[in-house]
Amino acid sequence: MREDIRNRMESLIPEKARLLDRLRQGSFTVPEFIYVPALDFERENFEALEHFLRDHQESYKVIVRSGHPFEQYYKGGTFDSLETYADVGGIVYARKRIIKSAGTAHRLSVLRQQRFKAAPDIDLDEMGVIVMPFIYGTSVMAKQLGDHWEFGYCRYRDSNVESDPYITSTPHNLRLLEISEEIQKFLGFHCEIEYIVSEDGDIFVVQAKDISEIDTLEMKEEERTLKLDGVRRIRKRRNYRERPIFVMDNIQLYLNIISMCEDMVWGKDSPKPTLEDIIRMIEAYEAEFESFALRHERFGVLGLSIQVPEDLFQITNHYLDDSPDLQKQLTKILHNNLYKRDYFIAEADTLIAKDKIRFNLGTHNSYGIDTVRNPLWSVYWYVKRHEEVVREIKRIGFTTGDSVGIDIDTDGKPTVYRL
Repeated sequence: MREDIRNRMESLIPEKARLLDRLRQGSFTVPEFIYVPALDFERENFEALEHFLRDHQESYKVIVRSGHPFEQYYKGGTFDSLETYADVGGIVYARKRIIKSAGTAHRLSVLRQQRFKAAPDIDLDEMGVIVMPFIYGTSVMAKQLGDHWEFGYCRYRDSNVESDPYITSTPHNLRLLEISEEIQKFLGFHCEIEYIVSEDGDIFVVQAKDISEIDTLEMKEEERTLKLDGVRRIRKRRNYRERPIFVMDNIQLYLNIISMCEDMVWGKDSPKPTLEDIIRMIEAYEAEFESFALRHERFGVLGLSIQVPEDLFQITNHYLDDSPDLQKQLTKILHNNLYKRDYFIAEADTLIAKDKIRFNLGTHNSYGIDTVRNPLWSVYWYVKRHEEVVREIKRIGFTTGDSVGIDIDTDGKPTVYRL
């Protein structure tokens, strides 16, 4: 029975591979690639893969892209793409990393899409991969919004000077616009297209995603617009959003841990706290992350303290050095807590924190189709005002679960309201 299910799954070629194959047959410039289904990894059937790699021996490394049969129902960037060595071992390793990442770093994202977007349950063991030669160059994503095209540029991979992603309606090479229009006409539906523009200026199509069913509002603007003749109003809103917030204070968390460690070592009251008590406190804090993220489709994080000062971090990680076994366990759970904190923040679309803290913008979360209606906002205050702003936040009484409004004036200055 299990084998029948697996065979049926393998017959479902992922959208990513199907559309690339169609574009290749349509004479578009698609890099050579091979789709390796999960069953081939299970049976260690690598003949076709080895043949492909022999034909590309000039590439000492390749790009391995996720290729799950149900991946099309999830937003772009949910599953990883990895660079690896151009051999079977490298491909096997990359697939394992993609699966592990989907179950850890992207676990919360998967759960939220199943909760809020009706994405289907997914068996990560069914993960196939798409392998293609690695191309050095700039990543560009294109999609049509209403009557115009939008092109998102990701920073150059190996540049010594890092720049933020940006969006433009005028690509650096007008051929990008022509190719995008040709691809959309050829496929017959609205799509988001990913290109790699090589160092020599060659334009390679590396992915196309059907976005015809995604409502961006802007794409249906004309259908939903009623033009009237004027307006009378007292308050003028220009750029505004409302979000429930999670108030994050990691300094307080670490101070609580140190206090419990002190009671363990020096406390006279009985019973003394144990390491299990500390672990339960940290796990309860992490459970709040997941619970909050699964209650709110769109939310913000208000960071009183997100990164813990180095001296406090070191004290906490070495307080129990006289009990090496206990300290080792505490260090491990603190290390895992940093990852879980980052996974949670990655699911927010609004981050309110001091200037040095902001979203790390990559390709999909900068300008992918899912950001059109809900772009990421990093709202900040200057570092020199940090203590003043934190005092004001506490005075106003922002707490987890509150809703806030963010109003951006004509000078780009945000005001945050507790609603």
